[in-house]
Amino acid sequence: MHAQFVLFDGFDPLDVIAPYEVLHTAGIVSGGAVSAELVSAEGARPVPSSIEGLTLNATGRLDPYRADLVLVPGSAPSGDELEAAESSGYGQLTSATRALREQAPQSTLLSLLTHSMRQPGTTVAAVCGGSLLLAMTGLLSGRRATTHHLGMDLLGAAGVHVVSARVVDDGDLVTSAGVTSGLDLALHLVERELGPRIVHSVEILLAYERRGTVWRPRGSLPKVFGDPRPVR
Repeated sequence: MHAQFVLFDGFDPLDVIAPYEVLHTAGIVSGGAVSAELVSAEGARPVPSSIEGLTLNATGRLDPYRADLVLVPGSAPSGDELEAAESSGYGQLTSATRALREQAPQSTLLSLLTHSMRQPGTTVAAVCGGSLLLAMTGLLSGRRATTHHLGMDLLGAAGVHVVSARVVDDGDLVTSAGVTSGLDLALHLVERELGPRIVHSVEILLAYERRGTVWRPRGSLPKVFGDPRPVR
C-alpha cells in the first residue's frame, strides 16, 4: 500500500505527522508492504503549516493514479476562529479551508482530490477538518463521515451523513474526528490492509493503543438514537 499525505499551506501538522509515523512504522514491521510520502498539488516544495515556524517538505506531487491511499489533513484554527466556532457552531472552517474552497473552480489540489475520490481502488482518508475540506467542495455528499466535534453541524449542512465516532469507515472513504484521532485512523487502515498481527506490533512500538470503536455501515441497526444522525 502506497500512501500520499497531502500538504497545503496552513495544514495542521499533527494531522499529518501522527498517521505518517504509524504508516512508516507499519512499513518497517511488514518488511516494506507499506510506503508513505508527503506530497502537494504543486510538487516538491516547502509547505508552511498552521503553526508558525513549522514547515514540512513535500517530496513529490499528488498523483491519484499512483496512490492506494490519499490522506487529507485539516487546518488548525486560530484563537479567534476557535472563539467564533464556539459561539456559532461552525467550527474548523479555518482561513486555510475557506481559501481552498473559494478557489475550488481553479484549484489544482481540489481537482486532484476529486480524481482521488473517483479513482477505483484508491482510498481517501481525512483527519479532523480534512473532512470539511472535502465536504465543502461537494465531494462527500451522501457519504458517511465524521470530523472535529466543532464542525459536525457544518459537515451535515454539506449533505454528509454525520456519524459521531472517532473513526468512520465508509469503504473507500475513511474519516476521523479530532486531531489525535489520526493515530486511530492510521492504525485501522493498517489493520484493514495487513491484519491484526502487524498493527499490534505497530501499537507496541509506538506505545499507543487505539481508542474508540470504528463505525462501519454493517451489523444490526440500533433501536435508539438512530444511525447515523440525520442530515439537517
